Amino acid sequence: MSHILAGLFEHHSDYKKLESDLENSGFENSDYIIYLNSDTHNSQYLASVSVQDSSQTESARAVFTQNGVLKAYLFENMGIAETNYDTIKKYIDARNKAEIHNSPDIKIKTSSDGMNSEVKF
Repeated sequence: MSHILAGLFEHHSDYKKLESDLENSGFENSDYIIYLNSDTHNSQYLASVSVQDSSQTESARAVFTQNGVLKAYLFENMGIAETNYDTIKKYIDARNKAEIHNSPDIKIKTSSDGMNSEVKF
């Protein structure tokens, strides 16, 4: 069974270059889908690539990194025929909600010696 590697890209990265790089890395036109938002010109876009094994996954990740991926997600046991924008977006939203994000730096005050009769200046 194949897996899907999905990536979220900045609006300023060139999706045509991503297509070209994927094809130069050995992926067929039928192995990937790029989802563009036609509402605005300055929106992010999403790409999904069907990968069969870990070497293809690493190859696709390398192409994603070269093209300025913001975040990549691997969905196991999913084929390219099962994917569409709404499905991928739903899975990404669920993963983001489940992910534990870094919290801001919190200073925890440790206990001191407590009260004693010593006066400190």
